Amino acid sequence: MAEHRSMQRAALLDAARSLLSEGGTEALTFPALAERTGLARSSVYEYFRSRAAVVEELCEVDFPVWAAEVEAAMAKAEGTDAKVEAYVRKQLELVGDRRHRAVVAISASELDAGAREKIRAAHGGLITMIVEALEELGHDQPRLAAMLLQGVVDAAVRRLELGAAEDPRTITDAAVSMALRGVRA
Repeated sequence: MAEHRSMQRAALLDAARSLLSEGGTEALTFPALAERTGLARSSVYEYFRSRAAVVEELCEVDFPVWAAEVEAAMAKAEGTDAKVEAYVRKQLELVGDRRHRAVVAISASELDAGAREKIRAAHGGLITMIVEALEELGHDQPRLAAMLLQGVVDAAVRRLELGAAEDPRTITDAAVSMALRGVRA
């Protein structure tokens, strides 16, 4: 029984990812979750008390996976510049990933304080990774530089999400170039 429940919960989370990546947070409704999973709407409520609860659980499940991929890319990189580049490139590469699209939709949405706190904590983990690289570089304000660098990444993510006129590679290369010039300044 417990295994069946955990499979249904996983199916609900997967349906939530799809809905978020297709239509943003407006698309994430309990009737839509019920339809995608073949569960009765009342059953969806047995797993999650609210949309925010679905979002919180997605954050707990998906953000660490995403952060681990960024961390792995940085760990493979030789030297500070390469680490900064890996930090930017990996996040932008993940934009096409369904989990990441869900994370972006979540980040952009109106959420309750608990979900926002979980997102902040997860983003904090990403920021910490880049702060360490900037400290190695001898940056005099590594935390501030890291926050601004993440701002460049977030702007590039939004540009990619919009399906902007520029080629995705152009957006990524511009973000990398701006990041590297910015952290050296």
